[in-house]
Amino acid sequence: MSHRFLLGLALGIAAIPAIYYLIVLYSAVRYFRAAARRMAALPLDFTPPVSNVKPIRGLDPDAYENFASLCRQDYPDYEILFCVDDREDPVMPAIEKLRRDFPGREIRVLFGSGRNATNDKVAKLARLVSEARHEHVVISDSDVRMRPDYLRRVVAPLADPKIGAVTCFYTSIEENGFADRLQSVGMLSDFYAGVVVAWQLDGIKFALGPTIATTRSHLAGFGGYEAIENRPADDLLVGRLIAEQGFEVALLPYTIDTVADYRSMRDLMDKRLRWIVVMRHMRPWGHFGLLFTQGLPWALIAIAIHPTPAVAAIYLGAYFAFRALITVAIGVWGLKQRGVFGKLPLIPLWDAAAFAIWVTSFARRSIRWRGADYYIRNGTLVPVSSTQPAGVTVPAR
Repeated sequence: MSHRFLLGLALGIAAIPAIYYLIVLYSAVRYFRAAARRMAALPLDFTPPVSNVKPIRGLDPDAYENFASLCRQDYPDYEILFCVDDREDPVMPAIEKLRRDFPGREIRVLFGSGRNATNDKVAKLARLVSEARHEHVVISDSDVRMRPDYLRRVVAPLADPKIGAVTCFYTSIEENGFADRLQSVGMLSDFYAGVVVAWQLDGIKFALGPTIATTRSHLAGFGGYEAIENRPADDLLVGRLIAEQGFEVALLPYTIDTVADYRSMRDLMDKRLRWIVVMRHMRPWGHFGLLFTQGLPWALIAIAIHPTPAVAAIYLGAYFAFRALITVAIGVWGLKQRGVFGKLPLIPLWDAAAFAIWVTSFARRSIRWRGADYYIRNGTLVPVSSTQPAGVTVPAR
């Protein structure tokens, strides 16, 4: 083979991420146009009684305001259930204040999961769902802040018997540092890009952890949370297992707020690495395929192969133009977020960090959460040391 042919082949391979970026843009346009029609047609008068369940471990930033937002819902009949470890949990003063400030709301607190499970968050969810008073349940994280129309929006799609679960996008508020801003641009430009492509190619077969609306019957259809209490990525699994029953998982273009809690770059990188290692175990071929979605390293490879000003301008220019357009399409046009344009210069930094984390994930045999290490074996969490505490929540994000 001639040198020219090999050079052209190498440069062609380096351009593969551009194909992915075009698919992202096409998918984003199709999704948000279709979703806007779906949102306009939601039966907002469908308001069955709802049990809101929240597994809690410790005190998150702004916990009281997050909980209070659930008490201010424009919804006729709902209860709020918390499950905490014990009465000494640091979150209890916030919950007690909530009860005093909203005496008209039905608020219950359960202590302990009553189960011996590796994933304590899921064990708590198993108890919460079993003690919920209503058929319709909404599961939300403790760091979620809701607008008053939240319950009406996320419950309405369940009026359609074909819908088995509802989930929605989430964005960070109160970004207090560089790590928070970097995480935010990563969600819009990277994570949600993959979500809309998944919707385009195969439909939504997963759920996003901050909010899942479903029914106790749909959860019971796969054995309930008890069936996955020793597994990571419970949100992804719940959506997948409900979809496997023949139901649709509806992804709404409705955004909820989450309170940013990345105190340092180390914190952000550790959480991202934990998440991507879990994904490597759950979807190994899809994880490897992320190689061809990484535009920045491929652009640098192209420049290294053929270091000319033209190649540098074309590859780096096209890379950044595509990534900025994707971020604006999803963040500004699709999700109506403010401040996105000011974060665009952070995209290359996020992509460089994401690529380094992806490479590192192949060498990691365990994940770390709150000081404990776990292997993932056959999709199950196994403590690295029997002396480490069980009962540790391993969230999917």
